[in-house]
Amino acid sequence: MPAKEYNNNRVVENRAQIEHHVKEILRLIGEDVDREGLLETPARVTRMYEEIFSGYEADPREILGVTFDEQHEELVIIKDIVYYSQCEHHMAPFFGKIHVGYIPSGKIAGLSKFARLVEAVTRRLQVQERITSEIANIMDEVLKPHGCMVVVEGEHLCMCARGVKKPGSKTVTSAVRGLFRTDSAARSEFLSLIKG
Repeated sequence: MPAKEYNNNRVVENRAQIEHHVKEILRLIGEDVDREGLLETPARVTRMYEEIFSGYEADPREILGVTFDEQHEELVIIKDIVYYSQCEHHMAPFFGKIHVGYIPSGKIAGLSKFARLVEAVTRRLQVQERITSEIANIMDEVLKPHGCMVVVEGEHLCMCARGVKKPGSKTVTSAVRGLFRTDSAARSEFLSLIKG
């Protein structure tokens, strides 16, 4: 069986199973799964899951792997990349902005590749700390820059809508690689530019 046909069969089988389980969850929380407003909910949730968990189908290193030789060795920043992810502890959404910067050492990546990298890493069950490290590690491995830095801001519904219920609180995480570890001026420049 060709790979594409196998993948399509797997997707159809997965859809049916997810729809079945969503219907069961609705029933178990006390809903009438046959009422009009819920009839299509299992199918809608399944389609949503395919979208918000599409990162499992992507290879982040491959996304960033298309590079260009360029002798630019000054700071490059792509800031305010909006992301949405799902907390692996509660499967509740969290979202915010990601800022990435690097000092190239002979190769650069197309700017849109960073947004695609963010999508590939965040569209999975995640924790914010891992997102931050994964993006920095992939940039470091693939681009081999003099240094790179990633700052992630997130608002977590598992903290805002349940538990301690503190809406508006934000979590900020950062990862530094290479030159940014030792050069406080480079770190400061990055941080001041993403705030600007």
